[in-house]
Amino acid sequence: MTTTLESVSVASANRAPRPPRRRRLGADRRRAAYLMLAPSVIHLVWWIGLPVVATFGLAFTHYDVIAGTIQWAGLDNFREIFADDIWNRSIWHTIIFTFFTVPVAMAIAVFIAVLLNQQIRARAWYRAAFFMPHITATVAIALVWMWMFEPTLGLFNLLLDRVGVNGPAWLSDPDWAMPAVILVSIWKGIGLKMLIYLAALQNIPHDLYEAADLDGASGLRRFFAITLPLLKPATFFVFIVSMIDAFQVFDQVYVLTPDGGPANSTTVMTYEIYRTAFSEFNISVACAQSLVLFAFLLVLTVIGRRLTGKDADEA
Repeated sequence: MTTTLESVSVASANRAPRPPRRRRLGADRRRAAYLMLAPSVIHLVWWIGLPVVATFGLAFTHYDVIAGTIQWAGLDNFREIFADDIWNRSIWHTIIFTFFTVPVAMAIAVFIAVLLNQQIRARAWYRAAFFMPHITATVAIALVWMWMFEPTLGLFNLLLDRVGVNGPAWLSDPDWAMPAVILVSIWKGIGLKMLIYLAALQNIPHDLYEAADLDGASGLRRFFAITLPLLKPATFFVFIVSMIDAFQVFDQVYVLTPDGGPANSTTVMTYEIYRTAFSEFNISVACAQSLVLFAFLLVLTVIGRRLTGKDADEA
């Protein structure tokens, strides 16, 4: 009997230990997760990672897209673009566009979000109406606004004519083309900002407002003492997204004011990059321009973090 037990013990010891079921299940889950993530990772690397690396590389070369030749250029492309008056003007136009669209749209979005956070009739319909421009195709929006900006039959000039003012030729006047594009961009961008602020407002505890009411605080005082400080994380997010979106504006400029507007009055950085790459086929210079745009976005993101987002982690 003892010999039989010893034989069984030796056989059990020689048998390879099986991994626990929980460990096998974890490995299966990780394998499944890798398989499900693979399409997104491949898409990210192929369509974003490789183009970014290629952009950084081609910016320092002379690349002839027709002949297929590449020569090292160093900083020649950057010297060329900063010596180009149109590119320098496009930087200035982009800064002007961003300066007017981002803060104005954010202020209007906060105001609308506070109003639509109240108990009013049909507020769901109002929310949908304000958000609708964001999900509407930019080309369709631009075509409608082109009719509104039409010098003779457009809505704006008809209203101005009623009060005895001669309206300008909005999109064909160098002095008014950029303000027209800014106006369309503000109107289109309010919806998404309003939605983000509205979600942030609904997370503010009502106890704070009740305590402020007991202390006799006015509505304006509650807004500046409670609402705005607690909206800092949302403000930082909206600010960064809006800055990136403003510096990458293209659709409304391309449709409303073809060829960069009259006398290049609406030429922005993205439009000049597009024209350099696909009209002049100067890929290396376009890559250098893209790096300058990237540098602007990086600096603005850091500045925005310091101005509006330093308390985001604490909140």
